[in-house]
Amino acid sequence: MASWTITPEHPGSPAALALWRAYYAEVSDRWYLLHEGRRTDPAELEREIAARPGTELAPPTGRLLIARYDGEPAGSAGVRLLDPATAELTRVFVHERLRGRGGAALLVAAAEDAARALGAGRILLDTRTDLVEARALYARLGYTETAPHNDDAYAEHWFRKDFAG
Repeated sequence: MASWTITPEHPGSPAALALWRAYYAEVSDRWYLLHEGRRTDPAELEREIAARPGTELAPPTGRLLIARYDGEPAGSAGVRLLDPATAELTRVFVHERLRGRGGAALLVAAAEDAARALGAGRILLDTRTDLVEARALYARLGYTETAPHNDDAYAEHWFRKDFAG
């Protein structure tokens, strides 16, 4: 029977870089197809990956989690402290071919555990309107939509979850 494992990993690892490339290509392509009728330019993809290497997800104030499905890198989630009591959830992604198998919920739960371990009492995130699967996942996992907590140009929905005592 196939199974998920989730472990912390360095943001520069080969698995993390491959998952970040897949994540960015998917969300970028969705945006460009919706708004401009085209896919992401490959050079733009490479510039974005180089500009956002995920170093904020490294210890001591962040964690990058890699999910593997039967040993194969299949998804990621990151957390980083915004302040001593607040973490941000970011880069939640599961390869499309492995969706519907519970990996995203496991990744978010592991990210919440990592945020608590960093000392956070709450976790925030942002997402876009077209990422309907993500918004449904967060609502199902107890996140509530809230006022903006950042000025990200692509953010259209902001969520929050407070951790119990």
